[in-house]
Amino acid sequence: MKPIKYRKMTGMGGAVALAWLTFTTIVAIGQRQLIFKPMRAKEVERPRSAGHRTRPVVLRSTDGTRLSGWLLTPRTPGPHPAVVYFGGRSEEVSWVARDAWRMFPNMTVLAINYRGYGDSEGIPGERQMVEDAHMLFDWLAKHRHITAGQIAVVGRSLGSGVAVQIAVSRPVAAVVLITPYDSLLALAKRRFPSVPGFVLQHRFDSVKHAPLLSAPTFIIRAATDDVVPASHTDLLVATLTTPPQDETILGSDHGNIPYLEATQQRIADFLTVKFGEVAARLTTSTL
Repeated sequence: MKPIKYRKMTGMGGAVALAWLTFTTIVAIGQRQLIFKPMRAKEVERPRSAGHRTRPVVLRSTDGTRLSGWLLTPRTPGPHPAVVYFGGRSEEVSWVARDAWRMFPNMTVLAINYRGYGDSEGIPGERQMVEDAHMLFDWLAKHRHITAGQIAVVGRSLGSGVAVQIAVSRPVAAVVLITPYDSLLALAKRRFPSVPGFVLQHRFDSVKHAPLLSAPTFIIRAATDDVVPASHTDLLVATLTTPPQDETILGSDHGNIPYLEATQQRIADFLTVKFGEVAARLTTSTL
């Protein structure tokens, strides 16, 4: 017969293992709710841009899911450079239409809510979001008011993982990443260190794709960020083959950073310069 002490230790070990297995199962099953926080209510009820014609649009994904958002075209005659915007975990993107006059001056803007966000149908997931992002980029590239070869992608927080994947598979002119991370898996492991990585389906592994990123890139950090620690942004930056423009916005945090005038002005300045450089190269190549 085994000693009582041994039996107690074995029983305790089994209880710990069972608790770990239960916790891991809960995380695996509920990870969609942990990662995504779809916002249905519009942040701005009647979004309008002072510098753009604002048009609600509904586009169909490759599997037929209806995606809703806004197409903003400058009031001045075109064609114009363009931007596709990808929002954060709990972000409904109507505010982009409101603030586009400052953030994206003289640029066409496509801001579409993820599946399950705003008026978009469906359920969010990494694979679906990236597939939809490819569709959005390709749709905008065919738009008659777009300057050929001049489409940038802008991604905030969760959306930075989408923007990076599009930037390495499509000919983007520039990339803006607001509070980006190395990978969602790394952030999840930081929060739940005992959970094995294989249970996470939506990894948004930006460090895997970043070495292939060749477009000019602007990294925008929050002065205070309790969601994406600076070390996780550092790890992403370290994998980029071309040093990015990298700035911290004073007085910002993870939640307020995209709404600040300083952030919007820096994005406008960066994209204006990069679009100008692309235009100059295209002009030179045709001479």
